[in-house]
Amino acid sequence: MIKMFTTQLTGLFKRIYDKQEFEIEDGARLLAQAAIGQGNIYIKGYGEMEAVTAEALFGAEPLPSAKRYDGSTELTEADRVLVVSRFSTDEEAVKLGKRLADEGVPFVAVSGLVEGEENLVDFADVHLDTKVIKGMLPGDEIGERVSFPSSMAALYLYFALGFVIREMLEEYEE
Repeated sequence: MIKMFTTQLTGLFKRIYDKQEFEIEDGARLLAQAAIGQGNIYIKGYGEMEAVTAEALFGAEPLPSAKRYDGSTELTEADRVLVVSRFSTDEEAVKLGKRLADEGVPFVAVSGLVEGEENLVDFADVHLDTKVIKGMLPGDEIGERVSFPSSMAALYLYFALGFVIREMLEEYEE
């Protein structure tokens, strides 16, 4: 089971990169604008996606200009937001996305893309798809799927964004 999971994860990360290389760069560029300017990169993770917030703030290599977003945060035009949720239809994430769009605050969303009436994709400046919308491995029951590594996929995308943001900041400082 571990070998199958590892194979599936490797394939997932490759698909994410192969299909979204340019979107990752666009998202990083958008977020880097805050770090280069006078703004902050605010991060709001929902549920298990708080792992991205924790990594950005407390990991071995914190993201430059990163701060935790909460409802009392007052954003400026120089700020950018990274919204991370399991699914693109997450009610709370969509509500925040709508508010950010209405206020003209640019943001990047990371979530598993699913169809729905209200969707983060409709409001985000850049949406990155974790490509995790169901379990990756067959379960014991017929038709059952298990192993849902949405936070691992989100962390992969976070690190990809971070690499590009840091490259951009280094070029800007030269």
